[in-house]
Amino acid sequence: MAAATQRFREFRMPDVGEGLTEAEILKWLVQPGDSVTDGQVVVEVETAKAAVELPIPYDGVVREVHFPEGTTVDVGTPIITVDTDPSAGPPEEAAPPSAPSAGQDRQPVLVGYGVSTATPKRRPRRPAGGGAANGAGRGPTGGGQAASGEAWTPAHLPGGHDAAGGYGGPAVPQGVEGTDGSEGVEGSAVEHVPAADRPLAKPPVRKLAKDLGVDLSTVIPSGPNGIVTRDDVHAAVAPPAPAPAPAPAPAAQEAPPTPDTPATPADVRPQSLAAIRERRVPIRGVRKATAQAMVDSAFTAPHVTEFVTVDVTRTVRLVEGLKQDPDLAGLRVNALLLVAKALLVAIRRHPEINASWDEESQEIVYKGYVNLGIAAATPRGLIVPNVKDAGSLTLPELARALGELVATAREGKTQPADMRGGTVTITNVGVFGIDTGTPILNPGESAILALGSIREQPWVHKGKVKPRHVTTLALSFDHRLVDGELGSRVLADVAAVLEHPKRLITWG
Repeated sequence: MAAATQRFREFRMPDVGEGLTEAEILKWLVQPGDSVTDGQVVVEVETAKAAVELPIPYDGVVREVHFPEGTTVDVGTPIITVDTDPSAGPPEEAAPPSAPSAGQDRQPVLVGYGVSTATPKRRPRRPAGGGAANGAGRGPTGGGQAASGEAWTPAHLPGGHDAAGGYGGPAVPQGVEGTDGSEGVEGSAVEHVPAADRPLAKPPVRKLAKDLGVDLSTVIPSGPNGIVTRDDVHAAVAPPAPAPAPAPAPAAQEAPPTPDTPATPADVRPQSLAAIRERRVPIRGVRKATAQAMVDSAFTAPHVTEFVTVDVTRTVRLVEGLKQDPDLAGLRVNALLLVAKALLVAIRRHPEINASWDEESQEIVYKGYVNLGIAAATPRGLIVPNVKDAGSLTLPELARALGELVATAREGKTQPADMRGGTVTITNVGVFGIDTGTPILNPGESAILALGSIREQPWVHKGKVKPRHVTTLALSFDHRLVDGELGSRVLADVAAVLEHPKRLITWG
């Protein structure tokens, strides 16, 4: 037994962040039968902070993948089993239980998973309206409704899973009352919906359907191999139709519908339309964490936002010149790079803005380093990775760091460590053609700068109206530790550097 335990190793969902409780399986990179080596990445998962690749810590052959893609799994739950000694041959199967002798009395027992040798008996049909509320026709797991008269057979797949991905549950012994109030079947056979007729769904989805009162046999599956997902269950939920108001007595009795024109209930059409025209997506992963962080920030830190419109024509020209510089060849050079450098110069001149509020100890923590965050929109939601010690980087080093940060974020491979410890953030709404906005602080940070769209506009320059490149900057800050004067000076410095980029040298 000990040797078998060591041979088959289960890899459990790790906590890849700080105190995370679950992760969603995005993509399996191996399948049962594939050989794996220690350190090989086998699965991509999404936590509340980022998408992460998980390496396997064993050598061997994949024996079983426990969850399909799209499943949210709790931390600590086994997700894959590896046979670390495949050369030992197939695992020994447990011997089937011996049949009782003819002289032995059959006693009521609880039957586990296995192949039933007794003929399953049908549960008698219930009278109309009988049974517990919302429970008529449910199988032992409560995960769906069986058609009247169907027979239940015990599941016997590895690990106690049935063919639909659920759990068969304990059998009901002879003479013992079932959980739904009906009498159990005789012998060792257990009633169960045939696997071919039972909707495919994971146990959490079956529980969700039970809680919402949804019959899984009526749900249209959208998951791989016809599996019913949480989204499918939510989509099948429709608000109950309001009770019809009493109709006034008709002047003349209307003729009942003929068999050729059957009456259609009025509540069928709206419910079907709602299921077609609405789409429900569970809030989880990065989007769930971002939403909670924004709510916490908006209702804990008193936000103040200031705006300034500035002529950035010289910065635009400098960007074009830097693109031709051999020292910056192959690097991402754009206006955002110089805005980041301008903000770092302003923070160096006013270091008090680079701080955080410690509510527990009632202290203001001033940071001697700048971890510059860049808000990045990804298909899984908004994330804010940061460049560590950005204030100590040269312009080429900062350009390289920003380029790698954005590329990694768009690929969905940002690591949780890259999103921790940010001190100030830049959000570039100008890439969407937006002039400006009121950015919300990231929790634990004191300031966030929004860069608007750079447009050519008429502008008074040296006493004459000329076309100039103009943009609007917005700075939000935590008014508990940054007063209006400090916030205004920082924003004015950023604008001054962008208007006259030579200040990058004189002030930097």
